[in-house]
Amino acid sequence: MPAFSRFLRYFLVVGRCGSIRKAADELNVSASAIDRQILNAEAELGMPLFERLPTGLRLTAAGEILMAAGGKWQKSLQEVRTQVDDLRGLKRGHVEIAIIHALTKGTIPAIITAIHQRYPGISVGLRVLDSEAIRLVVAEGEVDFGICFEPQSIRDLTVRAYAEVHLGFVSLPDHPLARRGSARFSAAADLPMILPAPPLAVHHQVAVLEAATQMPLNKVSTSDNIQMITSMVQAGLGVGVLTSLDVATEVASGQLAFTRITDPILKPLILALCTASSRAPSYAADLVLSEIQQGFAALGYQAAAD
Repeated sequence: MPAFSRFLRYFLVVGRCGSIRKAADELNVSASAIDRQILNAEAELGMPLFERLPTGLRLTAAGEILMAAGGKWQKSLQEVRTQVDDLRGLKRGHVEIAIIHALTKGTIPAIITAIHQRYPGISVGLRVLDSEAIRLVVAEGEVDFGICFEPQSIRDLTVRAYAEVHLGFVSLPDHPLARRGSARFSAAADLPMILPAPPLAVHHQVAVLEAATQMPLNKVSTSDNIQMITSMVQAGLGVGVLTSLDVATEVASGQLAFTRITDPILKPLILALCTASSRAPSYAADLVLSEIQQGFAALGYQAAAD
């Protein structure tokens, strides 16, 4: 098993680098040792894994098959090691989480910091994706769990917690809208507007309001990036439309104001904490999941309070 593990490690790095010399530098082993491992494997398989070219090495069809399988084997081996650690009661491991951009500030970073302080042996990888991409990587097991808006299909997902998040106007604190806790969408008539664009989840809600009110909007700008929208509002370009979750940090610090939109046709967005239905979380992932579940209520309260 150790010899096989060594070959697999060497092979994957060579396949990625396309060069034994580059792989040797990265692995800090001799090029001859790597070459010997690969030649032995090719002899055992009875076919080459690489084409030897003047510019380097290129995977053969057999090499591509082994490269794909090798990645899966490494992941499986890591899962086995994590499960063994679970049996020993060790609070360590690596957890992969996918989140939407709106969660890159405030509550989630604070929870991850608290987790690191409580469980220093657990590392956390965070992937920032749109909601549809999060649903896919959770269902396919590429991450341990994810937080996304409106899971359209929950056939492959288990929702562990959810929070209702509301849409509203985002303005400077001295704007007339800022003095109102809530308002209809018609309050934006004739105001310069900065609107969300696809794939942001709030884009669909704005489209519903536009269709329902038939109100012409003074669109001075659109963007598919939350930070860009908030920056343009802060620069005084106009009034934005986002969720309270998107601007919670700026509202708490007094940089921006949030006015909830209360049109009856508008439904709150559902923020869901999801895991794959077909896969139980590892011990480390379950610890992190529990911590985030406990903090999930704060996201719902924060949205409802605005």
